[in-house]
Amino acid sequence: MTSNDSVERTEDRSLNNHAALKTSIVNGDVDEVKARLEGHALDKLEKDYLIDLARLSGNSEIEEVINSTPES
Repeated sequence: MTSNDSVERTEDRSLNNHAALKTSIVNGDVDEVKARLEGHALDKLEKDYLIDLARLSGNSEIEEVINSTPES
C-alpha cells in the first residue's frame, strides 16, 4: 500500500462518515449524530451546513448537539 492509497482510504472513510452523519440528521437519530460527532471538530462552513440541515429537519435537539461540537 502506498501513502496515496492510505490517504484515499482515509478520505473515503471521511466522506462516508459525513454522508452517514447527514443521513442521521435527516432521520432524526440523535444518538447516532452524537456518536458520529464525538471526539471530532467541524470547520465553520461544515458546522453551519449541518445546523441548517437539522433546522430543515425540524430537530432542535440535533441542532443543539451540532452547536455544542467544537470548531476546528
